[in-house]
Amino acid sequence: MTPISDIKVSIIVPVYNVELYLEKCLLSLVNQTLQDIEILVVNDGSKDQSQKIIENFQQKYPNKIFGFIKENGGLSDARNFGIDKAKGQYLGFVDSDDYVSATMFEEMYNLAEKHNAQMAICNLQKVDENGNVTQKLTQVPNFPEKIILENNLSVFSDISYFACNKLFKKELFQDKRFKKGIHFEDIELIPQLLLECETLAFTPNYHYQYLERQDSISKSHTTKGLDILNAVKTVSEKFNQSRFSNQKKALKDFQILEGVYTFLAYLAFVKDETDFYNMSKKMDNFIETNGLKTKDIFQYKRFGKNYLLSLSTRKKIYYILSLLRFRKIVRILT
Repeated sequence: MTPISDIKVSIIVPVYNVELYLEKCLLSLVNQTLQDIEILVVNDGSKDQSQKIIENFQQKYPNKIFGFIKENGGLSDARNFGIDKAKGQYLGFVDSDDYVSATMFEEMYNLAEKHNAQMAICNLQKVDENGNVTQKLTQVPNFPEKIILENNLSVFSDISYFACNKLFKKELFQDKRFKKGIHFEDIELIPQLLLECETLAFTPNYHYQYLERQDSISKSHTTKGLDILNAVKTVSEKFNQSRFSNQKKALKDFQILEGVYTFLAYLAFVKDETDFYNMSKKMDNFIETNGLKTKDIFQYKRFGKNYLLSLSTRKKIYYILSLLRFRKIVRILT
């Protein structure tokens, strides 16, 4: 067994009713080329056969797989449970229906160590249930593998705030945890962690395979999407208390990307008309409160390019019409 002090990476895997996908996920983790790891599998009250799969892996890989059972508390609670148990120098998070390349954690660990980085980032891609790539999600195109945050604060408003495609120095979580009972907990926490970093490391390899499940695609969206706006509000407050508080453009761009475009993308699938209107009104209030002008939203640049112009025609039309129509309707009705 690897001595505690030699564990390089703790990989935290929350599990809830994923018997169809869990084996593929865990196989991708036990076959990592980085040997000095521990895989903390947190069963968050599953009611299917997930626990049996975990126990089989524990028996086969007793020095790598460490299983825990807890009452259902949600994704954040399960991740926090794993953080409290973790013994590694770095923490990684893998969702139990996804899987990763064999070299993911070796490359990210080596990059973090090489550049003394507090966070390492890789690209990720969406895959369907047959393993076909449906979308490549490039994170920081044209950036070097070492990124000094002080000199490249545009990264704060450019990157996608997934927890799963990043490796974190454990010290970042010394007094921070995922907020329980909310959706979009990554948007709420990961930017706060980024603000604590001096150096980031980046690999353009698409190590993380994000499964787009049919059952999740078909689900209608609800007022839980308002958690996006609440998360952006929390991050905005933390940004204004950080060493970057005078760099208002980075904050404004973050608010536009997450509080407007990410929120509108969610809103597109809200089927209840009353919820749709109320959420549109909340977004309009968000825009007004933060002093975001429609011109700024339309001219927002991500990775140095106009964001709207980089989208497909269908998405472009949706965003433009949504912003113009929703804001006009809200003003008329209020």
